[in-house]
Amino acid sequence: MSQLNKYKRYTITSALPYANGPLHIGHLAGAYLPADIFVRYLRLMKKDVVYICGSDEHGAAITIKAKKEGTTPQAIIDKYHNQIKDSFEEFGIAFDIYHRTSSAIHHDLSQEFFLNLYEKGEFIEKYSEQYYDEDFDQFLADRYITGTCPVCSYDKAYGDQCENCGTSLNPTDLIDPISTLSSKKPVLKPTKHWYLPLDKYQPWLEKWIDEKEGEWKVNVFGQCRSWLKSGLQPRSMTRDLDWGIDVPLEEAKGKKLYVWMDAPIGYISATKQWATDNGKDWQQYWKKQANTEDDACLMHFIGKDNIVFHCIIFPAILKAHGDYILPQNVPANEFLNLEGDKLSTSRNHAVWLHEYLEEFPGKQDELRYVLTSILPETSDSEFTWKDYQARVNNELVAILGNYVNRVMILMHKYYEGKVESDNGVIKLSDAKVGAELGGYYDELGKSLESYRFRAGLQNVMDMARLGNRYLTEQEPWKTIKSDPEAAKTALHNSLILIGHLATCLQPFLPATAAKIFGMLNLDAVTFDQELEFSNGHQLNPAALLFEKVEDEAIEKQIQKLADKKAASAVVAKHVIAPAKANITFDEFVGLDIRTGTILTAEKVAKTKKLLKLTIDTGIDQRTVVSGIAEHYEPEAIIGKQVSILVNLEPREIKGIMSQGMILMAENAEGKLSFVTPADEMPNGSVIR
Repeated sequence: MSQLNKYKRYTITSALPYANGPLHIGHLAGAYLPADIFVRYLRLMKKDVVYICGSDEHGAAITIKAKKEGTTPQAIIDKYHNQIKDSFEEFGIAFDIYHRTSSAIHHDLSQEFFLNLYEKGEFIEKYSEQYYDEDFDQFLADRYITGTCPVCSYDKAYGDQCENCGTSLNPTDLIDPISTLSSKKPVLKPTKHWYLPLDKYQPWLEKWIDEKEGEWKVNVFGQCRSWLKSGLQPRSMTRDLDWGIDVPLEEAKGKKLYVWMDAPIGYISATKQWATDNGKDWQQYWKKQANTEDDACLMHFIGKDNIVFHCIIFPAILKAHGDYILPQNVPANEFLNLEGDKLSTSRNHAVWLHEYLEEFPGKQDELRYVLTSILPETSDSEFTWKDYQARVNNELVAILGNYVNRVMILMHKYYEGKVESDNGVIKLSDAKVGAELGGYYDELGKSLESYRFRAGLQNVMDMARLGNRYLTEQEPWKTIKSDPEAAKTALHNSLILIGHLATCLQPFLPATAAKIFGMLNLDAVTFDQELEFSNGHQLNPAALLFEKVEDEAIEKQIQKLADKKAASAVVAKHVIAPAKANITFDEFVGLDIRTGTILTAEKVAKTKKLLKLTIDTGIDQRTVVSGIAEHYEPEAIIGKQVSILVNLEPREIKGIMSQGMILMAENAEGKLSFVTPADEMPNGSVIR
């Protein structure tokens, strides 16, 4: 029944976290916890699997962090690589290796990749005008430039991507670009770079991705198709930077590899390092074998903001190289929100993993359970501390922990913890319970193999509910006097059920599973091993698996977030965005801003941020697509008078031709508000 037998080996990767800050729960829910669950499941199925990750230590984000902290990029990556690595280890993410892209083996392999493509003539060499900061005398890489997104009008978009609407950008796409170094408008200056012609690979990518329909998650497949529909363009694989991997060409001195060429190769270099350390052949996990049935299955676990890089750019690089297997699946998750707001590193609105581990010692599985229960598998989801408390107390304590504790206490009370039977080996003897248990195993396998980890965890919790129900029906505390053999059978069957619970909990709650096996005095078992007790088997003492989370602990965390928010707001009040570069009077009067009234409003299908508006401008009635859906319900803004830039060049957004831009004010917390006249004015009134 399992589809896992299609492959002899599995190469599983999680997105390489930037070594410029700590981990938060959004990172866990996006790329690491789902992969860890899947890898643990593969190991229980006795599959040959290697789980790869490491710190992404190149790119502009690192140098920006170094400048902010007044230190060097090397000091930044050393600090955060160690912190991230330690947090993963303490939390229990079961990487085979956690590597780093600053290693020599990675630099060598990345340069080897570049030269392979260069010697095949895969690159387009061309001069282009790129932004240059005259004050700092340097070209500006993507993240050194911010500006207004041409798609959703978000005014803090980066030069490579808008984090508000997810659109991938080039720096020259930005409206009113600003250098993050000098806070001034950069100038355009010619520079030579090497481009990968993604448009050349578009026909192949379309065919390859079309074959994934029904196999890839709908959110992943849909985003890929949207990208392809927009048409791919050549993308530069080199950058003018002073930090990163040198472009291995004499004529390219001072230039570095584009971080999104370098970073995914980090999966391969990490595998090479792991193989060297463990006497393995790394090529079996990455390169095409003579017999295609002997190929490995490559899978990338990522967040949705990395879909384009893992589903389009990296596959194109692998295809151009020619020797490597391609990803079979990229089960990307959406975003996790926190207490009604977006997780934000810059605003410190986050539950940081290292802080959780300090403040909730020994409660890794509680966080694993809650996050798995709310994983943003196909849409955004939300973490709240009250929900954390409710799930721990009402599910882990009251259902799972309660069942295990009741059975163990009764076994020690009546039999001094000894499992004995006149029939010798003790196995599950209730056929009805066995059939129901088998059904849960089947559903668990289907859930995990289709990357529905929330459903898989529910399958395991249903096993615990089955156990509680069975114990309540059998009432061994009553039958111990009237029918002692029936009481013993009921408790023995319950012990077997607990063993199955521990087996199936291993991918989700590994520490809890280990505790249960310890109480049962059994070695951990895999899915194909029969669970039984020998006659005379001695159980270890009962111990509580979980503790109730008290109100005081939760209120402390909620207050902590409120304090951070208040502190961030105070800082924001003192950090005013710098003035943009001066414009001439003629440029100003060229902006035709009018009053208008919203006549209709509706959400744009398959988007979370966009509204389609019909606006009476006094001149005409026109359609405008605006990125305000997370701030306003459509029906609430009908009849609202707004300010609209009417002579903005029309632009197609999600298949809709947008004919203008609504003016909005934004505060430090990202809240949007309409810019409207103090008194109602006729539609079409000129705003001067």
